[in-house]
Formats: sequence, structure tokens, C-alpha cells
Amino acid sequence: MVMMGLERLMVFLKSRMRFLKMKKPYDKIEKSESMRVEIRSRKARKLVEETLKIADSPKTKTYAF
Repeated sequence: MVMMGLERLMVFLKSRMRFLKMKKPYDKIEKSESMRVEIRSRKARKLVEETLKIADSPKTKTYAF
């Protein structure tokens, strides 16, 4: 009795997996120039924040270049 339930569950899961594999993947959205600028500015802000955090830390040594 339990085996029949498990078998039905396995058949259901296998068919569901096949269905998901057959689905068409999403269309990739091309990035506009403004999106690229926004991404670059976010990365730059993050880099500045990390640099300031390290520079303000009392544990780090500063080097004169």
C-alpha cells in the first residue's frame, strides 16, 4: 500500500521535472546605458565604503606611498 503511494509520487515528480525542463527559459533583458551606469556607480560606492571602513579601523596600519 505504501509502495503504491511512493510510486505515484515518483511518477508525479518525474513528470513535473520533465515539464519544468521543457519550459522555455526567460528572455534575457538587454541592459540599457543608464542601467550600466547605475551598476557601475553602485560598485564604486560599495568600494568606497569598504575602503573607508578599512581606513577608519584602528587595527589597520596606513602606509605612506
